[in-house]
Amino acid sequence: MQVDVRQLDNVKFSIHARQHTVICDQPTENGGFDEGMTPPELLLASLGSCAAFYAVQYLKTRSLSSGAVEVSVHAEKLKNPSRLGHFQIEVRCPGALTNEQQQGMLRSVHACLVHNTLMSVPDIEILVKTPELVA
Repeated sequence: MQVDVRQLDNVKFSIHARQHTVICDQPTENGGFDEGMTPPELLLASLGSCAAFYAVQYLKTRSLSSGAVEVSVHAEKLKNPSRLGHFQIEVRCPGALTNEQQQGMLRSVHACLVHNTLMSVPDIEILVKTPELVA
């Protein structure tokens, strides 16, 4: 799995994955043009859309789907070090579920790839590559 990011202008970037492109930018107060989500918003979007996928799959496999699933993700900005924390995922189902079905939905959303990645600290290697200096 890979995405490629290219600077377009100032703090505006294009993000490419397979044949898809997303624009990432900063609000005007951070020197951007507010033409796309910020990196932390994209992280929340990844978590929310992954949770929604797993919720929809749960409903589909049990023939419970009767409308659109909606998900909201909230997180707080924390400091030292600067990061997001205290995530809350709210899954709104299109129809009523029994207590047993709600527990099943909860287990299903807990299986989300992005959720599991955030719950298990991944190894992140950062490489800086520059052109060779000419003497």
